[in-house]
Amino acid sequence: MRIEQKGAHAERTGRARSIAGFTLIELMVVVAVIAILAAVALPSYAEHVRKARRGQAKADMVEYAQLAERFHTVNNSYAGFTLSGSSKTIQSPREGGTAQYSIVFDGNQSAFTIKATPQGAQAKDTCGEMTLNQANVKTPSASSKPGCW
Repeated sequence: MRIEQKGAHAERTGRARSIAGFTLIELMVVVAVIAILAAVALPSYAEHVRKARRGQAKADMVEYAQLAERFHTVNNSYAGFTLSGSSKTIQSPREGGTAQYSIVFDGNQSAFTIKATPQGAQAKDTCGEMTLNQANVKTPSASSKPGCW
């Protein structure tokens, strides 16, 4: 939008000078469009972040299940298996970032269960607590909550 401005200089030279710029209404329209886009994009982004964190926790659970099976092959029992050092509890993700899941291993002579409980912002995840056992039975099941496993 061009605005013609007549000032002392313009009167002396006999020419009007053009100034390009935005009006307040145009700026407010742009701000409103950005706000609408942010309102739509932010919840979608948050859901994708939760899904990625859930994927990391599932990968950690499967990895620990494989390690428990190796331990069982050598010792014929799940009872002495620990996740890290002498602990039966570990946080996910293991490297960097804020812990989003607490992973707990519970095992006896012939069976184990690995349970991942969401923490903090991840507690809003629709899948909630996830478990995996020695028979590869996973909860929540794919039929009750599709997309969790």
